[in-house]
Amino acid sequence: MEFLEQQLPRYADGAWITIQLTVGGAALAFVLAMAIGILGTTRFWWARAITTVFVETFRGIAALVVMFWFVFAFPDLTGFELDPRFAAILALGLNVGAYGAEVVRAAINAVPPSQVEATVALNYSWTQRMRLVVLPQAWAQMLPTFGNLVIELMKATAVVYLVGIVDLTSVAQQIRSATGQTFVAFGVAFVLYYLLAQVLILGMRALENRAGKKLGRAPTGGGGILSLLRPPSVGTKVGVAK
Repeated sequence: MEFLEQQLPRYADGAWITIQLTVGGAALAFVLAMAIGILGTTRFWWARAITTVFVETFRGIAALVVMFWFVFAFPDLTGFELDPRFAAILALGLNVGAYGAEVVRAAINAVPPSQVEATVALNYSWTQRMRLVVLPQAWAQMLPTFGNLVIELMKATAVVYLVGIVDLTSVAQQIRSATGQTFVAFGVAFVLYYLLAQVLILGMRALENRAGKKLGRAPTGGGGILSLLRPPSVGTKVGVAK
């Protein structure tokens, strides 16, 4: 208990940095995934070429290598030094955004052709077609995979200490070195990473259920271990003995 009282503020600071990197990287990845993914479904060959180059480049290079390049190689090349935290967000966003772009492209292509043909018959513009018909249906299909990608991005932030960022993993390593209590130092980090993942799962599950309701689908359920803390909904039978 004394260990936690002394070290908890440091863990909180490290966890806050991890949260910032996760939110920043996820926001960038989402924007890139939507833009590149939609671009890849157009009929223009040059648009599909851009999509292919982006996806294959950043999906094929480790996020850590991209991070090293932005932090160490980019200043030598341009003379402009990037903040390590910004470089980490950029590297993680590009890496996860490449995977997300494929998710978006596949979800859009999975929309039934009859739906698209109906919008053409109604003389909808491309923008109206995407906004009113295609994306609402594709969005519900994207979210489960998006949830997995966000959690993977959060876990990938554990390597940012290699470029000098004091995140949750870095704090655990520093405390282990200072106190020699390896099990406790990394055990606390273990629990904090797990709780962060559960919060992300709850958030993504809420988005999935909301998207499903708009399409008339039943709630997906689940939501991670933290969902057990929520009271059962009205009409739900809990622990009925026969």
